[in-house]
Amino acid sequence: MNRFTSDRLYATANILAFFTIIYNLAEGLISVWLGVADETLALFAFGLDSFVEVISAVGVWHMVRRLRQSPEENRDPFERRALTITGTAFYLLAVGLAVTAAWNICQGHKPETTLWGIIIGAVSIASMWLLVHYKVKTGKALNSGAIIADAACSRICMFLSLVLLLASIGYELSGIGILDSIGSLVIAWFSMKEGKEAFQKAKGLSCSCHGTCGSGA
Repeated sequence: MNRFTSDRLYATANILAFFTIIYNLAEGLISVWLGVADETLALFAFGLDSFVEVISAVGVWHMVRRLRQSPEENRDPFERRALTITGTAFYLLAVGLAVTAAWNICQGHKPETTLWGIIIGAVSIASMWLLVHYKVKTGKALNSGAIIADAACSRICMFLSLVLLLASIGYELSGIGILDSIGSLVIAWFSMKEGKEAFQKAKGLSCSCHGTCGSGA
């Protein structure tokens, strides 16, 4: 691969990483605000998860810029610190969501509406699908396992969007309040899993965001 092609691909990877930061920040703000307004825990949880993803995405953005300078894929201190913060935030989020969901179930809480959850979930699925597609394409072109692994993490975000969408549609069709809490519990489970993987990556293990880890970057 010549230098021009490599620079162009890394520029694309950089844009994708930066877009991930901006998108998750906007998604988090909108989801949390509407989640509070409509009293829907699933949407609120989805928004908080997006905020944690911003921290992770900042680490990935830094990683892409580092890889452009050197193909060495071992993580530097900044990336390991970002992963540790990310892992801690995911664990705290998972515990908070589990406790709140249990309380809502006991209280028989129902959201005002989950219409915005349907809209945001659908938009997020489409956005994450595009990000996964282009991250995988760029990662394969650069032969970068780290960028391909980041695409796998974006795929997990797409699954979370699907959880939000299904929980929101289920409530709108049935009016069963527990569906909103179940959706938030599934998000909590994914958050716990992502938190564990973030800590494993910080320790130098290579994780795919599918639960498999090995030695390496």
